Amino acid sequence: MTEPSPRPVAAKKPRMAPSARRMARQAALQGLYQWLVAGEDRGVIEAHTLEQHEGGALDRGHFQVLLHGCIEQVFALDEVLVKHLDRKLEELSPVEHAALLIGAYELCHCMDIPYKVAINEAVELAKAFGGTDGHKYVNGVLDKAVTTWRAAEVQAARQAR
Repeated sequence: MTEPSPRPVAAKKPRMAPSARRMARQAALQGLYQWLVAGEDRGVIEAHTLEQHEGGALDRGHFQVLLHGCIEQVFALDEVLVKHLDRKLEELSPVEHAALLIGAYELCHCMDIPYKVAINEAVELAKAFGGTDGHKYVNGVLDKAVTTWRAAEVQAARQAR
């Protein structure tokens, strides 16, 4: 009598290390969280965050652009974001707010990053660090707000479908 052949075991995908850009976004999220919650000086936040990520594959330049850019542009970015919120800005969790700011900043100022990537990266931040359905909220808000900054790119993508 022959034994049945064993079922093939699906190989686990090796977990790849996050890219330097993703690490920069995560560090920026941490810094923005600290700024939103405690109102600390951004220079202190930058130094502390870089110290925590010392030796890691962090895109330091992108981290600095995001941290300082989001803080400098917070009122302009929030002005667009609030048009697409279903609650007051003050009622957002600091993680969701920080993820929205990062996504909004990249959509507005980082034209080398495709809009779908900017939105997806903000959603991934909210998934990793936010509440249960925070990523869905971030996705919905940025999906509506994207046309403020990238109307032509969004229109071209829709026509290509």
